Amino acid sequence: MTDMRPVGYVIGLLVAILGATMILPLIADLIEGRGEWHVFFESGVITVLTGVVLAMSCSNGVGEGLTIRQTFLLTTGVWVALPFFGAIPFLFGETELRFVDAYFEAMSGLTTTGSTVISGLDDLPQGLLLWRGVLQWLGGIGIIVVAMVFLPELRVGGMQIFRSEGFETMGKILPRAQEIAGQISLIYVFLTFVCVLVYAGFGMSFFDALVHAMTTIATGGFSNYDDSFAAFSGPTEYAAAIFMILAALPFVRYVQLANGNTRSLWQDSQIRTFLITIIVLVLVMTVFLLWVFPHHWEQAFRQSLFNITSIISGTGYASVNYMTWGSFPVMVFFLIGLIGGCAGSTACSIKVFRYQLLFASIKTQIRRIRSPHGVFMPLYDGRPIGTDVLTSVMSFFMFFVLSMGILAWALALTGLDFITAVSGAATALANVGPGLGEQIGPAGNFAGLSDTAKWLLSIGMLVGRLELLAVYALFTVQFWRS
Repeated sequence: MTDMRPVGYVIGLLVAILGATMILPLIADLIEGRGEWHVFFESGVITVLTGVVLAMSCSNGVGEGLTIRQTFLLTTGVWVALPFFGAIPFLFGETELRFVDAYFEAMSGLTTTGSTVISGLDDLPQGLLLWRGVLQWLGGIGIIVVAMVFLPELRVGGMQIFRSEGFETMGKILPRAQEIAGQISLIYVFLTFVCVLVYAGFGMSFFDALVHAMTTIATGGFSNYDDSFAAFSGPTEYAAAIFMILAALPFVRYVQLANGNTRSLWQDSQIRTFLITIIVLVLVMTVFLLWVFPHHWEQAFRQSLFNITSIISGTGYASVNYMTWGSFPVMVFFLIGLIGGCAGSTACSIKVFRYQLLFASIKTQIRRIRSPHGVFMPLYDGRPIGTDVLTSVMSFFMFFVLSMGILAWALALTGLDFITAVSGAATALANVGPGLGEQIGPAGNFAGLSDTAKWLLSIGMLVGRLELLAVYALFTVQFWRS
């Protein structure tokens, strides 16, 4: 029987930490003077006490590491439990959301999806706006640790290819996670700090700069305004695009760069492919806008750069309603949302490296067909790709497509039209944020969906953020028998 005490201990600690961070929006509310500070005081007390009690009750079972089964349970358990407590301020605060809406908002924040059910953001207390930013900021750093420590260890979706780079962790997951998290946290805080300064320098208020820096570096996309980044259209879009790109690069490269290895960042084929993809897409979209619409070339380039970077990185900001651009741009935005950024970043979706491995496998298979007696091996960054890695990647693609189809079908059963159901399923699993159509597109939100649809999308966000197989494994008989 699996010992759940180490899992409960870590979840309890993280719940307590989440509760402690509620002091930040409490202070923001005290400064603003809206009288909402008590919401975060009460929510924080409930959350901290619950976390401390859980951690203390499980502390006698903590060892030096976790088993594979415990690691699977912890990875999923954290992302189920934290949104529950993160939803409390939305229940008690000025938004007075129902539980399904509050949990959806918190899940969207912690998974850095960016979908929202809240309207009238412009008039909300600063404490609630800051809390949305804090949720995404914490979720961003959390998913980096998961991607660098847990997913390679669990051999999920081909992530085991990064085990040598993400540091060897077999048999010592907890101690190694603490070490890696410490290095990443410094870089994460530094990028956020610089982003705040740049945003403030371009004219944002300090509060707007702080919240948007949090959600930019987390590639989350929560904004303080219903118009999203359209409230800051202009040069600020260039700054945001740069920081979204930086956040979508592998953070292990920043760690190596900080330790004196300056070559690893520039020699990473995943980074080169990601940047080239953005450049090509931006140029194509700019030419399209200049050809179809009477745009000034700078406006066309800026809007193309910002919105393409936002969607491909999974941030989900919108500076314009690109649904009005025509069917070609809409299809482009739908497809690039299924690409994502680099592995080991705050970005989401399928990830660039999986497409690289897929194309390497296809190329090798074509060469074998042309030369049946030749011996060919697919390569990634000049290294042979193991069969287990390719199998994991192919399984991931299959499960992603299958999951998206099932989720879209389930959403359609709730009464949603085809475009809304399909794009809703895609944006939840890929953790992008806005979908397509009038209801959940860049100019809308998810408030009008049924409760069933919101629960389905919340599950989709969780499954997508944890790379599908880390969650699906829990529902297999072999997992509990082995």
